Amino acid sequence: MTFMDFPTPRELVLTSGTTKIGIIPAIDLVSHFQVDAWQVLYRPLQTGNVRRWGLPLMIPNFSRLKNGIFEEKGTTLPIHGFGRLLPWTVTEQTQTSATLQLQSSDATRPNYPYEFTFTATITAGEDTLTYTVAMENRSDEVMPIAPGFHPYFTVAQSDKAKLATTGLAGFDPKACQWDTQPPDTSYPFPHKVTVRIPRRGVLTIAEQPVNDQYTLSAMQVWSEPESAPDHEFVCFEPVVATEDGLNRPQDRINIPPHEARQFTLQLTAKPF
Repeated sequence: MTFMDFPTPRELVLTSGTTKIGIIPAIDLVSHFQVDAWQVLYRPLQTGNVRRWGLPLMIPNFSRLKNGIFEEKGTTLPIHGFGRLLPWTVTEQTQTSATLQLQSSDATRPNYPYEFTFTATITAGEDTLTYTVAMENRSDEVMPIAPGFHPYFTVAQSDKAKLATTGLAGFDPKACQWDTQPPDTSYPFPHKVTVRIPRRGVLTIAEQPVNDQYTLSAMQVWSEPESAPDHEFVCFEPVVATEDGLNRPQDRINIPPHEARQFTLQLTAKPF
């Protein structure tokens, strides 16, 4: 047994049938998603690198801001926000589901001066992982927000060019230089994309509508070159907005005072 074998002592475990999900509550990281023998999410078994692991939520912003500046308030926010850097609290837990919360604090207000409650609910189902994000604005002003998911899906380096996708217009795995210049490209997200991964199975990445509304508009495709310590993954990242999106009122979510918004991502894994 190595120090990274599932589950490590800090992982909370959810199960449903042959589905197993791991969560590291301290950083709101979905660290494991497995159906039967298929480990769908990448685990950095050799490096333990938390920045190349599982399914993190990037909030309040997914994408990089121009010059790092949040124009609304003249403050700075790093790429991928602060949600993965701060401790979340487990508020509910069952065998199949866990709910975590992050509240505004002295750690968030200097950069993102709003009063908020972010709630992440992760649920294990038959072959599925369902992830709902609720964002409550407790401020007296509109709260702009543009989060996204950054899942690392396990793909052997030799299999990346053999991926087959449906629903992701313009993406051609065979045309990518996976070993030296892997993609870092955004595509329109039609709310459902399937990825056929050689020797693994078929993965469906889908947004579930909330009140007949969809929120995740783009999908970023990204990987690391073969020379990187962690590289046997491909990221298909459903996001609210592309580069600098938090600074574009028409592309971000604008939550009115004392209201809330939510969105739901569902991963379905069907092993071969």
